[in-house]
Amino acid sequence: MNDAAHDLHAPHFIGIGGAGMSGLAKILAVRGAKVSGSDAKESETVLALRELGAEVHIGHAAENLPAGTSSVVVSSAIRTDNPELAAARERGIPVVHRSDALAALMGGRRALAVAGTHGKTTTTSMLAVSLGELGLDPSYAIGGDLDAPGSNAHHGTGEIFVAEADESDRSFHKYAPEVAIVLNVELDHHANYASMEEIYESFETFVGRIVPGGTLVVSADHEGARELTARVAGRPGLNVVTVGAAEDADVRVRSVVARGMTSEVTVELDGAERVFTVSVPGRHYAHNAVSALAAGVALGVPAADLAKAIGSYTGVRRRLQLKGEVAGVQVIDSYAHHPTEMTADLEAIREAATGRVLVVFQPHLFSRTQQLAEEMGQALALADASVVLDIYPAREDPIPGVTSELIIDAARRAGADVTAEHFFAAAPALLAGLARPGDLLLTMGAGDVTNLGPEILARLADVAS
Repeated sequence: MNDAAHDLHAPHFIGIGGAGMSGLAKILAVRGAKVSGSDAKESETVLALRELGAEVHIGHAAENLPAGTSSVVVSSAIRTDNPELAAARERGIPVVHRSDALAALMGGRRALAVAGTHGKTTTTSMLAVSLGELGLDPSYAIGGDLDAPGSNAHHGTGEIFVAEADESDRSFHKYAPEVAIVLNVELDHHANYASMEEIYESFETFVGRIVPGGTLVVSADHEGARELTARVAGRPGLNVVTVGAAEDADVRVRSVVARGMTSEVTVELDGAERVFTVSVPGRHYAHNAVSALAAGVALGVPAADLAKAIGSYTGVRRRLQLKGEVAGVQVIDSYAHHPTEMTADLEAIREAATGRVLVVFQPHLFSRTQQLAEEMGQALALADASVVLDIYPAREDPIPGVTSELIIDAARRAGADVTAEHFFAAAPALLAGLARPGDLLLTMGAGDVTNLGPEILARLADVAS
């Protein structure tokens, strides 16, 4: 691709409605760029972009590229035969990867990049909300909406830019942050990484991009993160701050106490104990909050102020988001699609639940299912009962022999009560029939399983009436 990330005065985004792309389009539109783009379908996000003046087409066609387009922005999900991408190359329009565009937007700001196999969106969101609460008005780009369509990005007047740094396609190598967070390092994205060694090398490259004198905030608890810390220890000009429950952590989590759907966190920082509230349940999210606290302090934000401000964070869409309650059944949406995320969310909900925990899980990607089906099944054993849908393919073609039955078999070996449902439209009625008052029901996965929440609530209402 041509290196033309600086030429963004009239960008065209292919797949503009996606979580990552829409945020960049929003920031550029607010900055005065003439933004256009295309997406596969209408959405609330597309409508929000149109309200900002963006010209958005539904469907992909060569004629969607306006005259005067300065560059075409793509993500790694865009196929090489996309007609708009082909038209851009024929017309000599520079093609810019999403990560290059984000790097350009961060230019001239104090960049804070959040990386890790899990927890990036939540941690980035915590920082965006809490820094905003303190009046610092940061710019930010997040892989999910905070509370409404289009809230995944903001062009702020402050000097800080907080960004979610995606390791899946190595695009986080493009950023040069002053502070970087690495929450965890695990094997994922099997289409792009063949081994843990490749994962470590990729994260080492990311850490090497931290500006001289900058800070790496890294987990002291996760095995992969500790290995990364050992590999980068002693690099000149790099400050390393470890975070976690481990005794040798620089910022130590002393306790996490569940308070229903919130947590009270006690942390030791600079020799002093601080207690603050995280308005999302579970140890996983509490540790994300402490990483956010340590990163903000590294930027010079007073710890006491930031700890209090983190309490104003109330969640992000699809991260244990309460969708509603009908007939005593709460329906909660979870983006978890990797076994570690699934386990963390189920353990968090288990702590908050007074009744049963039910799950409808939609596996995401054939390659991930092929590699991690056993671990996914084991995670589902934490629920009282689960329903497993067919695999959501996203950008992938099917792999022979790889179906959701691999997960179902693994779950049953782990002692789980699990049911297969191959017809997506039949799932709401099935789940409404399973649920009873006092249950917590999770819609879980990175695909369109999120759309089932309102339908399940409607079915519950029909049954109750």
